[in-house]
Amino acid sequence: MWLLFFLVACSAAVLSCALLCRAAVAAARATPGPAPRPAPETVPEAAARRGPGLTLYEMAYLSGGPHRLADVVLVLMAQQRRLLLADTGWATVVDPVGKDPVERAALTAIGPDGQRRIPAIRDALVGDDAVRQVADRLVTDGLAVPAAVRPGVGSAVRLVQGAALLVLLSAAASYWMAPAGADTGLLLAWFSLPLVLTLGTWAVARFELHPYSDWATTAGERQLPGVGHSPAAPATPASLVTLALRGPAALTDPALRAALHSSGA
Repeated sequence: MWLLFFLVACSAAVLSCALLCRAAVAAARATPGPAPRPAPETVPEAAARRGPGLTLYEMAYLSGGPHRLADVVLVLMAQQRRLLLADTGWATVVDPVGKDPVERAALTAIGPDGQRRIPAIRDALVGDDAVRQVADRLVTDGLAVPAAVRPGVGSAVRLVQGAALLVLLSAAASYWMAPAGADTGLLLAWFSLPLVLTLGTWAVARFELHPYSDWATTAGERQLPGVGHSPAAPATPASLVTLALRGPAALTDPALRAALHSSGA
């Protein structure tokens, strides 16, 4: 029986490590040199202005993808009293005038009734042209991972971590089911092989590829405040920068945090 557990552990270890290597190579090949940035659109809000680093929308996309960007624009409009985000997960329009393309896309996603569930708004924004344009600019600049090579290194690292846990569980199960008098030391020594493979690959990935991201390339990670020490736009509220970088759990406003969490964020 222990041999079956050993084969499962080895298969998971080899497959996960191979996927991580493949993801790392794909991400490296998908990171072109910076290309000239097209002239930005005229957007009056601080959330969409370019400061010395990234715009707020770009930070949100690189940190958490289009869903994080959707949360940022909803919270931005809520803080300016142009949307009402209820703790039940509903968004209600107060001011139907968007001040930049992403805000207008959010209002369009809410629809003519002026009220919609936040998960549905997120899903609608993911496929909107305004959000795709933010993503395309970042990909063109070599800051975002192209869709063709996702899931990226972050997902692959999580697979390696899961494989390491599976190896430990398989070893424990084999030890527990070993017949009386069996050489359990030798049995556990066999399981050390896939464990060393997964932990070694994980250690190399942490040294060479950390921080992991399914959205940002290495160059993009360096642009994020607190990672590459690039500052955010000076006029951007700190609460929105924190939301963009860390997600809804980092919000200090309990009403906004409840609204996004109750909606499945």
